[in-house]
Amino acid sequence: MAAIFPSEEWLQGLEKKLNSDDRYHQIAKNWEGDLLFFVEPGGNLQERLTFYIDLWHGSCRKIEYEPAPESYPNPAFTLTASYKDITAILTGTLNPMTAMMTSRLKVKGSMGYMMRNVPTVLDFVRVAREVTTETL
Repeated sequence: MAAIFPSEEWLQGLEKKLNSDDRYHQIAKNWEGDLLFFVEPGGNLQERLTFYIDLWHGSCRKIEYEPAPESYPNPAFTLTASYKDITAILTGTLNPMTAMMTSRLKVKGSMGYMMRNVPTVLDFVRVAREVTTETL
């Protein structure tokens, strides 16, 4: 199922794909950590968008579209990017690791853990790209 980013349908499609993708399940089998995303306005996105993804050993245990940030006060990672930069990552014109290293994708959390798990990070992005047909 492919959908327009950033929509609730897109996030639901991502959850479904993460939980059915054997390659992701294998690569991410040791990953433990939830993610709180902030997408800053830009382009056709008029307001800040928040979504939450709980990833655990190659599965997505929970998603939430537009949660109150205080609902998840201590996520393993908080990621913040402009709409322009996150869509560039999802369309393949910006490498996610380059985005992190240049602070176009700001990461709050253990950068050491993230760096030790680069294959998991890259495969997560692969799955996200596969469920994205277009952006707003």
